[in-house]
This record gives sequence, structure tokens and C-alpha cells, in this order.
Amino acid sequence: MLNDNKLTDYVVEQVVRLVKTPSLAGHTDAAVGCIEEELTRMGIGHGRTGRGALLATLPGRETGPHRALTAHVDTLGAMVKELGKDGSLSFTSVGGYALATVEGEYVTVETGSGKLLRGTILFDEPSAHVSKKVVDAKREFENMRIRLDAEVRNDKEVAKLGVAVGDYVHFDPRCEVTETGFIKTRHLDDKAGVACLLGALKVLAESGTRPRLTTHFLFSTSEEVGFGASAGIPQEVGELIAVDMGAVGKGQESDEYSVCICAKDSTGPFDYALRQRLVKLCRAQKIPHKVDIYPFYGSDAAVAVRAGLDAVTGLIGPGINASHNLERTHRKALAATVRLVLAYVAGGK
Repeated sequence: MLNDNKLTDYVVEQVVRLVKTPSLAGHTDAAVGCIEEELTRMGIGHGRTGRGALLATLPGRETGPHRALTAHVDTLGAMVKELGKDGSLSFTSVGGYALATVEGEYVTVETGSGKLLRGTILFDEPSAHVSKKVVDAKREFENMRIRLDAEVRNDKEVAKLGVAVGDYVHFDPRCEVTETGFIKTRHLDDKAGVACLLGALKVLAESGTRPRLTTHFLFSTSEEVGFGASAGIPQEVGELIAVDMGAVGKGQESDEYSVCICAKDSTGPFDYALRQRLVKLCRAQKIPHKVDIYPFYGSDAAVAVRAGLDAVTGLIGPGINASHNLERTHRKALAATVRLVLAYVAGGK
């Protein structure tokens, strides 16, 4: 089944489904529900943690320290901060991103009553025929606005629509799957990782394969705001791998066609022995892979350790171009990531 294009098709389908399901940190129930549906369909037991993350456990063939893999379902977005006197909205970020990467993006404002209103993120003097600032001014939250697609002229008219401070703002994913095998969309970080874990679980469930050691799969819900895997991972876990994106860019080894294995990120080096085992698995099974360093990157692996988990950690994931921007990967990277996850879970010595 590893060479079956249908498995990769399934993973791509899950990526598309997940990126089209809004799930900003703090508001992820719909996306978690999508994962629950898949696990139920596979016959895999699961439950929600106190903070709303999803945990599934597969008993091992052998006794020993448990393992865990984690991927996060929460994404970047925004929240309404102020209703402007001119009928526009100011906003604050949910997660970290450069404002240049979201200028011009279409958004959906979700009110507290569930009403959905469309809008666009713009510089507050956006017309080149009216202001020269549109070219030269630095983009800051103080000069960026959401232009609502509603006939409103002031803050009172906006309030009558039900919009209030604290309402969530969802960025359009702009998802497209190309004939050449690329998936380009916002929120591949980390819904691509979630989909890869679902693909691996699908193989394990359909084949009846048990992992060598008891293995937990945590789908966390607040990684983008810094505390995703700080709870929910059983203390029996002695080894944790975060399945998140591999960052593709200038000066990096990572590419969009491989599973990427991180040697070091902003929090420091990952466990050397675990990293070498992952590389060995890739070489033995001819899995396309890259080893890389990500200087401005943090993941749920570090969060779990900071929270007190006494375990060695690693980080793998499909190579993703333009992280926290208009992201893109290739189905080859998804397939390689699923293969490495399966190799690790099945034996991984």
C-alpha cells in the first residue's frame, strides 16, 4: 500500500478538507471534529483532552517506553480589536506572521452569533491614486484594516451587524491542487502534518498492524500561540516526534518533494540518536529525505519538554515552501512523510 497512489490521494483529500475548515487557535472544534470522524471510520479509539486536543493510542507489540507523534490543527488568523469610526475593523494577530503576507487577503469575520461576514485586509490608505503612502509606508497593525463587504459607514452600523471585539477573522485558504502534484494553500502548517498522520493511521488500521511500542497520536490545538503540546502527552512517553512542516527557502536543504528531518531549530538540537535512526530508516527504505536546520522555528516538541515531559524529541515533516505565507508542497513530500512515520511506528530501531 505504501506505493499506492490512492494513499497519497487520501492524504491530499484530507489536506484540502482540513485547510478549508477554519480552526484558529482557541476555536478548533470543527477541525478536530473532522479528525474524529476519520478516526471513528478507521475504528481507532480516541478522546479529547481537557484543552480540546485529540489523543489516539495504539497498543504496542512489545513492552517498553511509549512513543508519541504530534501534529497541530490550529492555524494563523486574526481577531477583531476595534470597530473603526469609518466602518472598518482593526485587528490583532492570532499566531505570528508578517503583515505583508496577508495584505489584500479575503477574510471571513465570524460573529459571536455565528454570522459570517466577508471582508478584505488592506492598508488604511490603499488607493495608489489617492495616497503615495500605499507604496512606501511600513505595514503595522495600527495602519492595517479590514474592509467589510457590507454597507456600513461608521462603528454603530458595524455593531448593528453583530460584529464585536474578539470576533474571529479567518483567512481564505485559497486552496488549489495542481495537475503537476502541488498543493498550494494557506494553513499547510500544520494541516499537512495532520493529514500525514491520518494517512499513516489509515494504513495501520486497514492492515491490522500494531506498532512495536505503544504509540500515541496527539492532534494539538494551540501550537501557533505557543502551548499546544504542553499537556495531553502521557508521561509514559519516552520519545516524541513532532510532525510539522519542513521550511523550504534560501539557504535551506529542505525541498517540496521530501520528508524533512530537523537537526536543530531555534530551541536547540534535537536528539542525535533519534535523528540518526530516522535518517537510517529513510536510507533503508529509499524514502526521499533532507536533513536541515531551521533558525527561526519552534514546535510542539519543545513545548512538551518545557512543560516537563522527560523524553527525547525529534521533528519531521513535508517540505513546505513560503511558510506562514502562501504555502506550497508536493504530494511527493506528503507520501515520503507518511512512509517515514510508518517505518518509525512499525519498528524504528
